[in-house]
Amino acid sequence: MVSIERFRQMALSFPEMTEAPHFDKTSFKVAKKVVVTLNQKENRVCLKLSERDQDLFSTFDRTVIYPVPNKWGRQGWTLVSLGKVAEETLLDALSAAYREVAPKRLSALLEPGPDESIL
Repeated sequence: MVSIERFRQMALSFPEMTEAPHFDKTSFKVAKKVVVTLNQKENRVCLKLSERDQDLFSTFDRTVIYPVPNKWGRQGWTLVSLGKVAEETLLDALSAAYREVAPKRLSALLEPGPDESIL
């Protein structure tokens, strides 16, 4: 389980990530592109993942992480229940979403060296 405040801290820990309103939600952007939105009412987030990453994370548990059930989901937008997800899993998903959306110069900052792990 991840609190909204902890999620916010995690999201803003990525290089040049900013927080901004997004309709009735809050978005977290890099280079003016949305990486993830926060829906406080429903206690969940919506991440922009690659098709491959969406498939990978969705196999974990479809009650916790699952594609948005419409055309947005087919474009990689993936819902995550903050009340059910483990913090480590969410951090991995956030990292994947950030690398999917961020410019290469920023995404490269997360790439592990030969003897390092991501974040």
